[in-house]
Amino acid sequence: MARVTVEDCIMNIPNRFELVVVAANRAKQISSGSPLTIDRDNDKDAVISLREIAEKTIDIEQTKEDIIQSFRKKQMIERITAPAAKEEDSEVKAMLAEEGASVEDDVAKHLSVGMPQQGKSGLSFETDNVEAED
Repeated sequence: MARVTVEDCIMNIPNRFELVVVAANRAKQISSGSPLTIDRDNDKDAVISLREIAEKTIDIEQTKEDIIQSFRKKQMIERITAPAAKEEDSEVKAMLAEEGASVEDDVAKHLSVGMPQQGKSGLSFETDNVEAED
């Protein structure tokens, strides 16, 4: 079994973050039944996808385009289902109005307690309002 490292793939995809996304997408394609371009050699799908990238047996640009298209499909689905979410929001607003409160009051109440504040030493959980420093 051949050992695949990031250095083998970095020549083809210089950005490590992009490499992870492309390799993960290719591994999903393989697990969905996409044909392999190299021998399996008893390797897992993630290792096979990295080996394919390292050996340039797949079209990396086409794989990137597939990723972009999958995000576009998700956005279209979200746009189609958005009116249903708005109806649920109006039901919640009506329930809160019956109780004498508004959504804004409810959100403000939740945000004012235990909200993380960004300080110089990182995140700290303070209940006091802190002015941002430049």
